[in-house]
Amino acid sequence: MTVLIIGGSGFLGTELVRQAAASSAHATAATFSTRPGGTPRVPWHALDLRDPARIEALMAEVQPRVVINATSGGPDWPITAEGPIRLAMAAANHGSRLVHVSSDAVFSGAHVHYDESCLPDPLTPYGAAKAAAETGIRLVNPKAIIARTSLIIGDRRSEHVRAVHDLAAGTRTGVLFTDDIRCPIHVTDLAAALLELAHGDRSGIHHLAGPDAISRHELGTLIAERDNLDPTRLPKGRRAATTLPGPLDVRLDSQATQATLQTVLRGAHQFLTTHP
Repeated sequence: MTVLIIGGSGFLGTELVRQAAASSAHATAATFSTRPGGTPRVPWHALDLRDPARIEALMAEVQPRVVINATSGGPDWPITAEGPIRLAMAAANHGSRLVHVSSDAVFSGAHVHYDESCLPDPLTPYGAAKAAAETGIRLVNPKAIIARTSLIIGDRRSEHVRAVHDLAAGTRTGVLFTDDIRCPIHVTDLAAALLELAHGDRSGIHHLAGPDAISRHELGTLIAERDNLDPTRLPKGRRAATTLPGPLDVRLDSQATQATLQTVLRGAHQFLTTHP
């Protein structure tokens, strides 16, 4: 059985490829947009999600049993909204199981707590693109899994960890908000949970986030303490006092999904108490 990781050279994709390739249960293939990853014995394929002919050719060549879409095109609508729908159509046509990684950005924060039954109400172009992808995928491939997640943390390949290091070093301007709340998840937990979902028989919406709801500043402090940085060097502020768009407090409730998983989704206070 072959697992195809779409966006395998990204932060989450790299961990998915590593874990999938380490398993003897299946072969692993991966795609990249600019340069391939470095995992040994994994075939790499160039892919542009804006190109339906290339998607179809890749699916015909690899013939994957499972496809996990870990791409992140930001607010680029053709990549983030339309690309996953093309991929979902191709997966359905080839009889492949699809797991699509979505985001808590599909929510406005108006209700704070969001379980899998909550409907998207995005505030930003990125959130709107992710929400559109979810809708399209569910329409063309009802058996697909849509896995919403939150801030993905790990080593310095994580953009959030890099930001903390740069702020502590004084090489980046900006602040960490004390009123911007999320439920961070460690990249190894997220990848393991996605692979577990991929090899099960579930479908529909699933939430994969940590149980700890913390602010960006609190998260930065935990990262700094783990990495032996001075947390007092991290500037803080309130997002509500700025004109930045987007939700303030979005807490993904992952209890229903966690109850069906062997993978434990650790909270930030747990996974940031040891060095990466």
